[in-house]
Amino acid sequence: MLGARGGWQALRGCASLPRAQPAVRLRVREALGAREPAGEVKVQGWVRSVRSQKEVLFLHINDGSSLENLQVVADPSLENRDLTFGSAVEVQGKLVKSPHKMQNMELKAETIRVVGPCDTWSFPLKMKERHPLEYVRQFPHLRCRNNMLGSLLRIRSEATAAIHSFFQDNGYVHIHTPIITSNDCEGAGELFQIETSNEARESAEKTHFFNVPAFLTVSGQLHLEVMAGAFTHVFTFGPTFRAENSQSRRHLAEFYMVEAELSFTESLQDVMQVMEDLFKTATNTVLSKCPRDVELFHKYIAPAQKDRLEQVLKNKFVTISYNEAVEILKQASQTFTFKPEWGCDLQTEHEKYLVKHCGEVPVFVINYPYDLKPFYMRDNEDGPQHTVAAVDLLVPGIGELCGGSLREERLPFLKSRLQRLGLADAYEWYLDLRKFGSVPHGGFGMGFERYLQYILGVDNIKDVIPFPRFPHSCIL
Repeated sequence: MLGARGGWQALRGCASLPRAQPAVRLRVREALGAREPAGEVKVQGWVRSVRSQKEVLFLHINDGSSLENLQVVADPSLENRDLTFGSAVEVQGKLVKSPHKMQNMELKAETIRVVGPCDTWSFPLKMKERHPLEYVRQFPHLRCRNNMLGSLLRIRSEATAAIHSFFQDNGYVHIHTPIITSNDCEGAGELFQIETSNEARESAEKTHFFNVPAFLTVSGQLHLEVMAGAFTHVFTFGPTFRAENSQSRRHLAEFYMVEAELSFTESLQDVMQVMEDLFKTATNTVLSKCPRDVELFHKYIAPAQKDRLEQVLKNKFVTISYNEAVEILKQASQTFTFKPEWGCDLQTEHEKYLVKHCGEVPVFVINYPYDLKPFYMRDNEDGPQHTVAAVDLLVPGIGELCGGSLREERLPFLKSRLQRLGLADAYEWYLDLRKFGSVPHGGFGMGFERYLQYILGVDNIKDVIPFPRFPHSCIL
């Protein structure tokens, strides 16, 4: 037996033995970007391909962090029947230099654990098949596992961050505007009204849950104007809802809107400059941070979009007045479905033609007729034409991307218009903003999905949202 001293020394010797270090978890993107080999790493993801040879087993796995897959090289003895396309795995091993020219690093597996098997026979996405977007729309709960939609979601994420960074870097305060509101933002679109299930069932007189009719928001603009009275520059970025009965490739019932308000702004040009800077800054960021993801769309969906987008980013946006736009349309050799007339709204076909006429670069159309626009837009006081300081930004292939205006800050003008429209009581709070420290101000809104649709060259706007709505889907 060991004496007391000998036993203590033995215990100290055991304590000093080196302990096995836990494997470092890496994302696929990190593993692919590593510059040096590393021992004992762990990668978790889903199998994109399996290829078994006599002396080696090859896997490609992906965890959503990158368009590129990580190649795993393993001994064939690690293969099992659950290791199939679509299965979730955890691979532990060493990160080594890859002899493959297309990949810097590969993972030499020591263990492969199948976390979640996948029935490849019933799984609607098939290995090494390029499924068309029309096909993957049938599976809204699985389509994010498709390469194209995976790229789209990474691009959405980077574009969201880029937009927030743009505003934060320029001194804007981020405001969370309400999603449920009694404010219908006059003229912004058809509304979804909110009711409880009991209210919906009752046919007799009912009491509204909020004591007044409530709607899903169509815009955060009026709420932003409240905040612009205290914070000078504010923005919001959140969901908005339009109840237009349209199933077209251009419309969504639910979409995200980027909106900003700028106090102490007397020039519409100031608002337009922010629009242009936001577009160019966010787009350049997306192109630099997601080059492979964007390239996938530009290669397979819109082959000419890359060159067009580069030209747009190089050139200054064009500005024309509504009057000039109508004259251009009237002189066009093209026959329009809707005849262009002064005092009528510009249709999508008109907007696309104007962009083409101006050299396929974005076009600001300014100073719209007074009667076409909502009550909050600033009166230009320009005689018989009677226009307001409004602006729409039109982009190639899409039409309108942004809309904005100077806001009517003069109490007598605003009060008179609200009275004529019978809205003075409903917007008494809005008039208060003009009584207590009112300043010249303006703002704009940009549809986020329409922005993505344009920069990627996607034809159907429903292909740039995470969860499309389908009548037959029981969960979405």
